Amino acid sequence: MKLFSGKIGIIAAEIASVLIGEKDIETESPAEVELDVEAVLKEYLRTDRDLTEKAKDLCEQRGLPFSAYLKVKKQLSDQRGFVVGDEATDYIMEQIIRSFMHSQFVEEIFSEDHELKRKMRTVIKRHTDIEEEIDEEVRNKIKNLTEGTRDWEIEYGRVLANVKKRKGLE
Repeated sequence: MKLFSGKIGIIAAEIASVLIGEKDIETESPAEVELDVEAVLKEYLRTDRDLTEKAKDLCEQRGLPFSAYLKVKKQLSDQRGFVVGDEATDYIMEQIIRSFMHSQFVEEIFSEDHELKRKMRTVIKRHTDIEEEIDEEVRNKIKNLTEGTRDWEIEYGRVLANVKKRKGLE
């Protein structure tokens, strides 16, 4: 799962709308619930970016190849109790539910956690599946370069930024 900053507001609004609209949670301040969800998503993104930078720095300091980057990032995230990769969606949903339980704007939670997660997963998946589409588009544009090389990494980052900008994702 890849969470784009440009999608955070949309995802938060839709999650709040679905859960409030289907009477899973009760609130008199839907906008505040939306902000609670948005805060969780932004914090996840901030922490993920921080771990990404630290992992890159460690790889560079230790002279490790780029292929070690994901392993280093996973180790750093485990040390922080943070989740990356395939389990990130579950982690984010747990954080959102936890925020509901502590929010002064959520009066009551009527549904079980698994039901809340099922509804949130649908929303999150719809907005994060675009990652694979973007990756494929970027790879098609740089298919003349050898993956794993420094030139490939630089060009991938540049093309990725252009595609995201064009799609309004960051």
